[in-house]
Amino acid sequence: MEEEKKLVTILVPAYNEQEVLPMLYDRLKKLMDENTKYDFEILFVNDGSKDDSLKIMQELREKDKRVNYLNLSRNFGKETGMIAGLDYSRGDAVIIIDADLQDPPELIPEMLKYWEEGYDDVYAKRRSRKGESWLKKFTSTMYYKVLQAFTKIQIQKDTGDFRLLDRRCVEALKSIRESQRYTKGLFSWIGYNKKEILYDRDPRAAGKTKWNYKKLIDLSIDGITSFTTSPLRWSAIIGVIVSIIGFIYMLYIIIKTIVSGVDVPGYASTMVVILFLGGIQLIFLGVIGEYLGRAFYETKGRPLYFIDRYNETKETNKDLNQPRNLL
Repeated sequence: MEEEKKLVTILVPAYNEQEVLPMLYDRLKKLMDENTKYDFEILFVNDGSKDDSLKIMQELREKDKRVNYLNLSRNFGKETGMIAGLDYSRGDAVIIIDADLQDPPELIPEMLKYWEEGYDDVYAKRRSRKGESWLKKFTSTMYYKVLQAFTKIQIQKDTGDFRLLDRRCVEALKSIRESQRYTKGLFSWIGYNKKEILYDRDPRAAGKTKWNYKKLIDLSIDGITSFTTSPLRWSAIIGVIVSIIGFIYMLYIIIKTIVSGVDVPGYASTMVVILFLGGIQLIFLGVIGEYLGRAFYETKGRPLYFIDRYNETKETNKDLNQPRNLL
């Protein structure tokens, strides 16, 4: 009796990627045809694209039933698009890859080899990053240093979403339903047996990046606030230090006034003290506000996303706060 093949899901989140989807499919098709040891499915997640991305996904499915597509009701962002894809994935292993072809699909067989050796999370670490500015590389390096300094979890540096996840990793991620998601941190947080693969990241094959600095800053803040409360603790510590300094300065003024008499108060020194203390307070209120805002969103208990359709079937969007089990 022939042994049943393992199913591998290739998960592709996409937003306005009409230029690259045909090229990505061609490279994935070649890979799937050559690796006959496995059954494959490609699961495109259309995250509210405004171009012809959905139409291209539908055309690809018409000619290849290994292609599935998930159309979200609007643009929810890549982090939410990934959890939607994980909810609808059916594979024994799931490989997450961006649509822009910066991550080479040809690395997938090596990932599968390590998976067969018993690794649960085979992630691709960038050895070099072509097509990215010096500023972006520098800010990325500094961000990971700050994040690692704040959190006790070992965050993987120079590592994106390109990785293979065993089914038990997928189920672990599906069970985490927080709305303010930082999946790169969650990959580390769930643990399991990990394996690193080094590769050189290519520039985009076509189209424009959807990640501007505003979105990157938002993602960075999500990363820090999702995995550590250290900013709150440092706010309290610095607040105590500033209060002690202010108290000592107050005693100095009182003693000086008693000994030397009343001085004419200086406008400049008064304004410096007021602006300094006011700035410190506003910064710390902002830090507290970030955490409070995230608690506010979590208490709403809203579904993470809504589905317009899964392939040709319209979805009724029931129980989307619970992980979907298609197995």
